[in-house]
Amino acid sequence: MIKIYHNNRCSKSRCGLEIVKESGKEFEIVNYLVDAPSVTDLEGIIALLDISPIELIRKNEGIWKDKYKGLSLSNDELINAMVEHPKLIERPIVINGNKAIIGRPPERIKTIL
Repeated sequence: MIKIYHNNRCSKSRCGLEIVKESGKEFEIVNYLVDAPSVTDLEGIIALLDISPIELIRKNEGIWKDKYKGLSLSNDELINAMVEHPKLIERPIVINGNKAIIGRPPERIKTIL
């Protein structure tokens, strides 16, 4: 089943959700701001995306600028920051089986549906 990590307040995430809906495939919405992913969840997502943790972080968020910008953080520290502050997680993330993508721009989602 397709899974989308979604933030309804984000226009790119809403567009991504529409693309998933239009696919006609069964999917699950994860409101990651309410149901924050665990360390294990994030490690799995990062592995599927084949990126480093820093690439999943929204660096323009105030939390990042206030608490983390300019610090030399390990991958574990970056993942823990995203668990503690899920708003830092780039969105939307769509997972389909063993494939995942960050939907920026949202049209990229179509490549894994």
